Amino acid sequence: MRKLILAAASAAALALTGFSAGPASAADSPIVIKFSHVVASDTPKGKAADKFKELAEKYTNGKVKVEIYPNSTLYKDKEELEALQLGAVQMLAPSNSKFGPIGIKEFEVFDLPYILPDLKTLRKVTDGPLGARLLKLLDSKGMTGLAYWDNGFKQMSANKKLLEPADYKGLKFRIQSSKVLEAQFRTLGAIPQVMAFSDVYQALQTGVVDGQENTWSNIYTQKMHEVQKYMTTTNHGYIGYVVVVKTGKTEILSLTPEQDEAMRKAMMPVYKDVASRVGQPLIDEFLKETGRSPMN
Repeated sequence: MRKLILAAASAAALALTGFSAGPASAADSPIVIKFSHVVASDTPKGKAADKFKELAEKYTNGKVKVEIYPNSTLYKDKEELEALQLGAVQMLAPSNSKFGPIGIKEFEVFDLPYILPDLKTLRKVTDGPLGARLLKLLDSKGMTGLAYWDNGFKQMSANKKLLEPADYKGLKFRIQSSKVLEAQFRTLGAIPQVMAFSDVYQALQTGVVDGQENTWSNIYTQKMHEVQKYMTTTNHGYIGYVVVVKTGKTEILSLTPEQDEAMRKAMMPVYKDVASRVGQPLIDEFLKETGRSPMN
């Protein structure tokens, strides 16, 4: 968690300041990280975000302030990644499915049905080189992937019993924007409909869609059980998140020893040019006191 806090705070600082030199009062102000998400506070992601806020502010002695915006209060599903890229927020934890529509379709591998049998297998992927390789793909979109967070395994719900593959035929199911999830429901003979998470309850209530897939925590906190007669334990898929921050536009470059020497040589004439203004005796005394030459 300390590593996550440091990386997030650093990225936010770069994105917000761009290394510009501001007044002293601005330098003394805390770094503000706006963290937007679309689920309730009383969910795995909501609790993780709140814990991040608590520890970030504690470990930095108040130098970092985290503002949490849960339940789509700031941005909806389709809006939040654009908001991050525009700098309107500094931190997100979108589900893996959200990266497909912005061109990183590889993350949709997490949407494949029954590809992850348990959390132990999941950890082998996310904590290993494969998980790291996937996070690296985010660099091309101006984002830095910091960590994977869990929600859990998905269940099916509808107003009819879903016990056999044939039971899904003709039903309209809400899905996240994912070609894999679209293919999953079409394979079952159902009709997938992409919809923002915040709109699902009303869509179920009014019959715009007949069913949905989600984790138990999302189903309960969004009260979907109030508008669905049947829940089927399937554990057919997984919902997880990637914690991302906007990559700072400023690239930090390091000089080679040869380049450093060239820079020093190029600036040596400055000493002669300003000697009459500053005073050569003072320059000599300064160099003697520091025990070094401009060339080393």
